[in-house]
Amino acid sequence: MALSWNEIKDRAVRFSKEWEDTHNEEADAKPFLVEFFNVFGINSKKVATFEHRVKKLDEKDGYIDLLWKGTILIEMKSRGKNLDRAYQQARDYLHGLKQHELPKYILISDFEVFRLYDLEDDNLIEFKLNDLINNVQHFGYLIGYQKKVYKEQDPANIKAAELMGKLHDRLEEIGYTGHSLEVYLVRILFCLFAEDTTIFTLQQFQDYIEFRTNEDGSDLAPKLQELFQVLNTPNDKRFKNLDEQLNEFPYVNGKLFEEILPMASFDSKMRRALIDCCRINWSKISPAIFGSMFQSVMNPKERRNLGAHYTSETNILKLIKPLFLDDLWKEFESVKGNKNKLHEFHKKISELKFLDPACGCGNFLVITYRELRLLEIEILRATYKSGQGVLDIGDIIWLNVDMMCGIEYEEFPARIAEVAMWLIDHQMNMLISNEFGQYYARLPLKKSAKIVHGDALEVDWEEVVSKDKLSFIIGNPPFIGSKIMSQIQRNQIVKEFDNIQGSGVLDYVSGWYLKSAKYIQGTKIKAAFVSTNSIVQGEQTSILWGQMLNKYGVKIYFAHRTFKWSNEAKGNAAVFCVIVGFANYDTTNKTIFEYDDIRGEAHEIKAKNINPYLVDAKDVLIEKRTTPICPIPKMSFGNMPLDGGNLLLTDEEKNEFLIKEPKAEKYILPLISAYEFLNGHKRWCLWLVNAEPNELKQMPEVLKRVELVKQFRLSSVAPSTQKFALTPTLFRDKNRPDTFIVVPRVSSENRKYIPMGFFDKNSIVSDTCMSIPNGTLFHFGVLMSTMHMAWVKTTCGRLKSDYRYSKDIVYNNFPWPENPTDKQIKAVEEKAQKVLDARAEFPNSSLADLYDPLTMPPALVKAHNELDKAVDLTYRSQAFTSEANRMVFLFELYEKYTAGLFVKGKESKK
Repeated sequence: MALSWNEIKDRAVRFSKEWEDTHNEEADAKPFLVEFFNVFGINSKKVATFEHRVKKLDEKDGYIDLLWKGTILIEMKSRGKNLDRAYQQARDYLHGLKQHELPKYILISDFEVFRLYDLEDDNLIEFKLNDLINNVQHFGYLIGYQKKVYKEQDPANIKAAELMGKLHDRLEEIGYTGHSLEVYLVRILFCLFAEDTTIFTLQQFQDYIEFRTNEDGSDLAPKLQELFQVLNTPNDKRFKNLDEQLNEFPYVNGKLFEEILPMASFDSKMRRALIDCCRINWSKISPAIFGSMFQSVMNPKERRNLGAHYTSETNILKLIKPLFLDDLWKEFESVKGNKNKLHEFHKKISELKFLDPACGCGNFLVITYRELRLLEIEILRATYKSGQGVLDIGDIIWLNVDMMCGIEYEEFPARIAEVAMWLIDHQMNMLISNEFGQYYARLPLKKSAKIVHGDALEVDWEEVVSKDKLSFIIGNPPFIGSKIMSQIQRNQIVKEFDNIQGSGVLDYVSGWYLKSAKYIQGTKIKAAFVSTNSIVQGEQTSILWGQMLNKYGVKIYFAHRTFKWSNEAKGNAAVFCVIVGFANYDTTNKTIFEYDDIRGEAHEIKAKNINPYLVDAKDVLIEKRTTPICPIPKMSFGNMPLDGGNLLLTDEEKNEFLIKEPKAEKYILPLISAYEFLNGHKRWCLWLVNAEPNELKQMPEVLKRVELVKQFRLSSVAPSTQKFALTPTLFRDKNRPDTFIVVPRVSSENRKYIPMGFFDKNSIVSDTCMSIPNGTLFHFGVLMSTMHMAWVKTTCGRLKSDYRYSKDIVYNNFPWPENPTDKQIKAVEEKAQKVLDARAEFPNSSLADLYDPLTMPPALVKAHNELDKAVDLTYRSQAFTSEANRMVFLFELYEKYTAGLFVKGKESKK
């Protein structure tokens, strides 16, 4: 009998105490692991082997400390040993294991630290022995507990794509390419799926290939051609003398097998590849990855990073649940006891229409349809208890694939989406068949999802589906940043936005938002998209949402704040996303999904209003501003060398240069660039402002570099760069204030604060930083506070996930404390100095080290906590309970500062 969690926790505490002083791998590893398994009530002798011998990559023998085949591999090290190296050692052992022996988890430990690697989800959990009690749930799989909430990718998906990829590559090699190859593979795909999901009989397609074609593959192509023709022919229209094995295949139609394709050609290897594909259990293929998997088949590069650009089931559910699914389930619960209301509810959901205007291979449509069909099953269970009164279940299934519409730019994914919809429909029909004890397959295929092959920004959506019939717009439009868009794409966006100022900087996804806003005018249609978080941060926000809110009356009614893009694929794209749900009318029921950690799980926050920055505050738009809204020093850009690297020197280059040119020493100054500033490295520059010509003439090595600068600038295609060839001794910019605060323009999102620092005129700040001339300790203290960071996180643009600090958006719009007292200012200055003092206690550590969440010294943490409290008190006496709480306050203060600044006719100051 499995132990209760309480019993497991009790054993975990005893185990931690008993083994707290253990440290020796050779003497203690085995008894340690025996007792570790005993914590969970498992006899290690029955499930695992110690010192399991394997052949490593170098053909030498290796010994795994403990192996539970198919479940977990454990590698122990003596206390204090390198666990990264131990993990690599464990990974090397995998080479010597058979397929069925490969573990799902690797556990590495030095008796004090535990690292649990989930090989399927690519997750790592790390904790110490004395914290085992709080981490026992991570080992629930050992005693049979399921860890997944949503169904994740079956490993067969990867294998299936690789096998189909081999077949694709060989067909392409012999010259069978283009449209014909795409349709050919889609047909084979359907047959593979059909024989594992009761559309065909089990292994019907495989048996036909294996037993009716030659081993050399010479007659495989005509046999497949004949099969495709049969699948496109009704039973009563087939030849009377048709081969009996062929005649057993059902009539499919649905236009899938209608087109006559050129005859392909196969050899023995290609035939074997097809038979290998037949041996995959296609019924286990996840619908979410189904389409993208086979799109990747067409592109070997995509195949290596399978699924990097499709949306996972988890992320699709994040969108469709608050958009409509949660409400439908609530409504079902309220009517399921009333047969008449249940009937009307069933009719209602059968009449819903969905549009994905960037549908790709149909992931959103497939999962949406599946979830609605699952709801329909519950309706039917409540309506027809135990199947009573149901003569034909085909009569009571009202949902069909034609409720789904899509637009897709490429033809192959569009056709895949249609097939994917038929296949998920069949899977759901099988569930209902099991429920009511009647087999039901919708063959021949009569209805299909309407997937239009075209450019969604050019297609009239009304021609795809009338907005009078449409219920919801969903999807994941292309993640193409403004800087990498083609000119055609940029022109599309500018045109969609009627050439408004700033539209040229918008990401491609903004076109889908605005076109949706136009399309839903005067309707009750709700829309929601997964997008990169750039549309709710930085300069794009005011441009896009200025149109969405002010011109088209859109209101946001739910949103997921920034989270990390994830899917079930081997290679996850490093993208940070938001989900925004909106409509053309207001509602009192608004929800923000907040992530404490952008990689973690969300928690719901009910909101009065959701503004374009996804904050519960008024619909304020932060626009670019050349001067601050508060009376503070202006921020300026650092100095761009524009020199081709010829005025810059590393530490080593500086020393070598001065040996050749000792007179140049007074012109070499420290250069403060973001990387060197944060990581404690030195860099230098030739700062030749006010250098006398006669002095320059006496420094030939300097003149050589100046000449190279001139040639670099002259060779540029940009006239703005060429003009600076007239002053080759100088940086493009010549800012050298007496004192200044340095602010790196890009900083890691992992840091709680953006590290800043003080410098004087003996250092030159580069263009990778911003500077605040004559900034004081008070300014430094406020900028280094949690209050300022809340503003940064919300309004700042991003470079990937890192903060990209902006003068015109972030700094100039930041609401500083309103009329702080001298006492409050002095308190901030004192605490700011303590932060600098705490840094100074660690002269050998860089700012990157000091502000790394894992290595931040307690003294610095304490200093910042005290500074945060001092800064908070300059804003108000009441404590801020959360970041969202801070942002509500800051937006209100921003409104107060900016009220009336743009009133027309305002008298100018003399």
